[in-house]
Amino acid sequence: MYDQLQAIEDRYEELGELLSDPAVISDTKRFMQLSKEEANTRETVEVYRRYKEVVEGIKDTEEMLGENLDAEMAEMAKEELSDLKKEKDVLEERIKILLLPKDPNDDKNIIMEIRGAAGGDEEALFAGDLFNMYQKYAENQGWKVEVMDANVTGIGGYKEVIMMITGDNVFSKLKYESGAHRVQRVPPTESQGRIHT
Repeated sequence: MYDQLQAIEDRYEELGELLSDPAVISDTKRFMQLSKEEANTRETVEVYRRYKEVVEGIKDTEEMLGENLDAEMAEMAKEELSDLKKEKDVLEERIKILLLPKDPNDDKNIIMEIRGAAGGDEEALFAGDLFNMYQKYAENQGWKVEVMDANVTGIGGYKEVIMMITGDNVFSKLKYESGAHRVQRVPPTESQGRIHT
């Protein structure tokens, strides 16, 4: 695992040099390709570098504890060592996740369709709520939402809405959002306060 991480870090540094090369800068296609590769490895390299710092800190703190320290300094060193070991465990788990193979579709944009089920105004209102939820989520992620087609009802819901969502890692975060959504609530269209499903 550590050899793989070192190879990624070496490649990251090589990419930094290549991206400042005038020959690469003038070749737009290659520059974009290398920029994307650099961006995809940045988080892994940052976490790996922090991991190396933590391992070095653990080693230094353990050496310090081997020396004759007064009680107060020894207690501080033990606390620091405990914190560093916890951080090391967290970083190791994060590194394992970062080294998992990526889905080649994760960087792609999506077209999302939301349709109200059969049943009238309440389903259209719920479809509108779903649309608003996904639209706000997309805005929070820094994505762009473009409504391609919409069939709006008279009370503010949607019988159907189709939108394109573009941005970084859209597919990776929304690929499991397919299927039916179900809600139980007292809808605004209900005059007797009954719960609808």
